[in-house]
Amino acid sequence: MPPQPKITKSMVADAAFAIARTEGWQQINARSVSQRLGCSTQPVMYHFSTMEELRRAVYQKADEFHSTYLMKDCERNPSPMLEIGLRYIRFAANEPHLFQFLFQSNAFSGKSLIDLVNAAELKPLLEVLQQTAGGGGEEARQIFFHLFLTVHGYASLLANHAMAYEEANAAKLLKQTFTGAVYALKEKKDEYIVP
Repeated sequence: MPPQPKITKSMVADAAFAIARTEGWQQINARSVSQRLGCSTQPVMYHFSTMEELRRAVYQKADEFHSTYLMKDCERNPSPMLEIGLRYIRFAANEPHLFQFLFQSNAFSGKSLIDLVNAAELKPLLEVLQQTAGGGGEEARQIFFHLFLTVHGYASLLANHAMAYEEANAAKLLKQTFTGAVYALKEKKDEYIVP
């Protein structure tokens, strides 16, 4: 009888990621992961002593997947911010389980919107926004704040199957939001601040 293939930590995380993507993060447990790998639960528990530890690894994997999904080749697009916003919405429509895991699973519990806008992970996105809208970093943060609320609201409705995705309407909404945010910033600079 040939020896069983060695189950690596990466294989366990990949299997759990696949479960989160197709069935939802709530379905990640030692049994479901071991079934996907075709092994006992022992290798799963060897590499991840708790399911919370495994879920954190899967969350990081999902976050990297999401970032790549948003930013891939966006700088070549004539309207990079529009494209990134549409990709965020499309991600929710096409990957609802991952969207729910990333943004609706209490990962942001105890954080404020300011924490979100100031997150280091947003730096590449804010740089694109700065180039698109002109102005400095503070202006980019303020415009992002308003864009995010619109994009995230639309995406949340899609991820929870509350409505159908219509890209033309989404694009129109994002253009209006971006134009309005830039206009408001220029007209009322002293009153326009991120809460």
